[in-house]
Formats: sequence, structure tokens, C-alpha cells
Amino acid sequence: MEVRSVARFVRCGPQKVRRYAALIRGRGVDEARAILTVHPSPAAAVLGKVLKSAAANAENNFDLEPEALTVKTAMVDDGVTMPRVRYRARGRVDRIKKRTCHITVILTDGEEE
Repeated sequence: MEVRSVARFVRCGPQKVRRYAALIRGRGVDEARAILTVHPSPAAAVLGKVLKSAAANAENNFDLEPEALTVKTAMVDDGVTMPRVRYRARGRVDRIKKRTCHITVILTDGEEE
């Protein structure tokens, strides 16, 4: 059975979160949590929250043991990019891109539905 959790419009660049999503793919939930808690990055903290939510969904909605689950997929997609400007000398501006991302974590217990 597969259980999923999604966080949308996270105010963190997708490239930063993908670095940590690659670390937890294919690992057990406990091991993935341990990996994400060691890293000091805010991107790892946000991904850890989504992983924790997926494990809670499995436990509360489907009566599955979180320790028996593995991370099947951890996807990070681009969200909306908010354009901002920074004013510079001589009447010029620099464009700033405030990026967001959508994080999806899918857990599985290895059994087919």
C-alpha cells in the first residue's frame, strides 16, 4: 500500500530540497528521519516535516506501522516563482526570483494493493 503526503508552495528553492530528497529515496522511514535531522539546512527540515506527515498518515488512516515503511518516492517540483526587484545605482534594477517548490513523499510497505 502506498501513502503520500504533499507540501505545496514551500518557500525554499527546489534545487536545494532535491539534494536531500535524493538522500532518502529507498530508505526506511527511521533511517530517513535520522539523515534529515543531522543536516542543518532548512530545506532538510521542511522535507523532514513532509516525511513525518506521510508516516502519520500511514499510521492514522491505514493502521500501518511507520517503522515498516520505506520511502518509495521523494519528488520536488517547481512551484510559482515570485518576481521581485532590487534597486541599483543609476536608475537600474536587478531581478530577484523568489522560488517555491512542491514536495511529495510517497511511502510504501512493499505489498501490492
